[in-house]
Amino acid sequence: MSAIALLPAVALALAAPGAATDGAPGAGAAAPDPAASTPAAERASAVDAAEAVSPPQAPPEAPGRAARTPGDPLEGFNRFMFRVFRGLDKAVIRPLAMGYKTVVPKVLRSGLRHAFSNLGEPVVFLNDMLQLRPGRALRTFGRFAINSTLGVGGLIDVATPEKLPHRPNGFGDTLGFYGVKPGPYLFIPLLGPSTLRDLAGGTGDGLVLPTAVGSPFTRTDYRVGRAIVTGLDQRAESDTELTTLFDTALDPYATLRSVYLQSRTAEIAALKAPGRNLPGEAAAPDDPLADPLTDPLTDPAAEAAPPAAPAADPMADPLADPAPPVADSPAATGSDAPAAAPGLTRN
Repeated sequence: MSAIALLPAVALALAAPGAATDGAPGAGAAAPDPAASTPAAERASAVDAAEAVSPPQAPPEAPGRAARTPGDPLEGFNRFMFRVFRGLDKAVIRPLAMGYKTVVPKVLRSGLRHAFSNLGEPVVFLNDMLQLRPGRALRTFGRFAINSTLGVGGLIDVATPEKLPHRPNGFGDTLGFYGVKPGPYLFIPLLGPSTLRDLAGGTGDGLVLPTAVGSPFTRTDYRVGRAIVTGLDQRAESDTELTTLFDTALDPYATLRSVYLQSRTAEIAALKAPGRNLPGEAAAPDDPLADPLTDPLTDPAAEAAPPAAPAADPMADPLADPAPPVADSPAATGSDAPAAAPGLTRN
């Protein structure tokens, strides 16, 4: 980590409680003692009055102890790990990721990304079921089946254009869905930002396929190769965002922590909110599995509309009196001509 990047953290450390009083103007000069020119009796009465009025002072805080950030009790350790990551990223990870992006064609990189993502759909399906969301689990299964067959083993994402996009889900989300707190924030150089709950959930996600299927998911060469390919691909795809974070953020560590924690809080809240196919709930209007005969613009809470009035005669004159005209008899008009037909009166 460069010295310039450390300046925001140094500035925050210098702003700790007590720094302002050390630099207050006139703090080093002794103030004149008013007691030197006050009689002894007046001084004693003034001291008694001051002790009776002034509230008890709180004990001073221990020097050098800064306030902890809520949710990040291991901030010192995490900031050290973040500096390690900055050094590794600058020296090794980013050059390799940019080389991978330059050498490997975009079609091949996209195919590998889709294939590895498709291998994670069974984990998503399992967590959909654990969260009691059968409709979403069915969509996940449909996406996996389509991409595994028509998409040539997941190399081509055929399901997304068919309104079956990838929806990330894991054991960390399931734990949060059932009320498990995130725990302390963690930053691990090769994994990035996380929490204790998400770290345990990610470990569980990684054990599903090796336990259920076995080889090749248990082989070390496959696991290491997958980690390298996916890690380099993710670093190359997020290069613009990370460069902007490192170059413009006042405190890149705090900014990344805030974005991650807020994002995870919103994702867990969305899981708990009324959503698609939860028990006792109807499918959402944009659900591709909803009833195709149902109008998606119809308000399900609205009352039934009254029956429509019969349509008017399309041959009727729009300027005619809606009341039926009374035909004049020939005797009243004194004419032998027949009465005009309704709707054909002459102007």
